[in-house]
Amino acid sequence: MNEKQTHAPTPVKVKIVSPLWRQSLGSGELPLAPATQGSAGADLRAAVAEAVTIAPGGRAKIPTGLAIEICAPGLAGFVFSRSGLGAKHGLTVAQGVGLIDPDYRGEIIVWLLNTSGEPRTVSPGERIAQLVVMPYAAAQFVLADELGDTCRGEGGFGHTGSL
Repeated sequence: MNEKQTHAPTPVKVKIVSPLWRQSLGSGELPLAPATQGSAGADLRAAVAEAVTIAPGGRAKIPTGLAIEICAPGLAGFVFSRSGLGAKHGLTVAQGVGLIDPDYRGEIIVWLLNTSGEPRTVSPGERIAQLVVMPYAAAQFVLADELGDTCRGEGGFGHTGSL
């Protein structure tokens, strides 16, 4: 399988907003990078001065120290859980998936949820989530008196059965 990208990467401007990153990085370095050449996402790291412990079932607001500007229309940033952190340690993005709207210029904050039965600690600089830049479709919402028919109709939660 070829790990080389088949298209040009989309430019994303990254602004370092945390003094923690400014102190620990050299000129031109970023605390945001894909783990491998073929990675779809880039790891977001905890910009915390000291470790943060999250109780079982608890949530914590973890700053990344970064803000972004996606330099192409029709794209947004999506923050996903890191598979290893979630599957092995029970730390997931609290709202399922975080959305970074293309016009948002503030710091990326990741809310982590501890789904494990024991306290979990996030260390300074630890990889806590991944950022994926993906297309989205802008919607124009239009009021309607009627909606088109489908074979599903109004069938909702579990209407197709469990097997």
